[in-house]
Amino acid sequence: MKEKIGIASDHGGFDLKELIKTKLMKTVDCTDYGTNNHDSVDYPVVIGAACKKLLAGEVDRLVILCGTGIGASIIANRFSGVRAALCHDEFTAEMSRRHNNANVLVLGGRILGPDLAERILEKWLHTEFEGGRHERRINSIEEISQNQ
Repeated sequence: MKEKIGIASDHGGFDLKELIKTKLMKTVDCTDYGTNNHDSVDYPVVIGAACKKLLAGEVDRLVILCGTGIGASIIANRFSGVRAALCHDEFTAEMSRRHNNANVLVLGGRILGPDLAERILEKWLHTEFEGGRHERRINSIEEISQNQ
């Protein structure tokens, strides 16, 4: 069964989202949660809705984008159960999966070129979580977020 990956962006990440979506559709079941054009949209609304789809189990993982990736990271990490990682290179993408079991990849549409973005995506998609001591840390994050 193909992995299900969701993708969403605001207008600042729209162009890169479209490129990433095309790449994803070749290997996974990809669901686009918008936005669908360059019209201005508030990133908390679009990204927040996509995170709710992830948490509801509609997709296995999520790729989100805004202009810098910062706003998308902030809203995504407000949701308990979301581990969103803003990645700027292949190493951060690899470590976000290997050590943090990131279930959301965040990219900056106005920061990354298409070739680098595709390499980051590939690394993130194909890196497995190591577990072990990292599992304890992930569990600790969830405990802390539940007890706020």
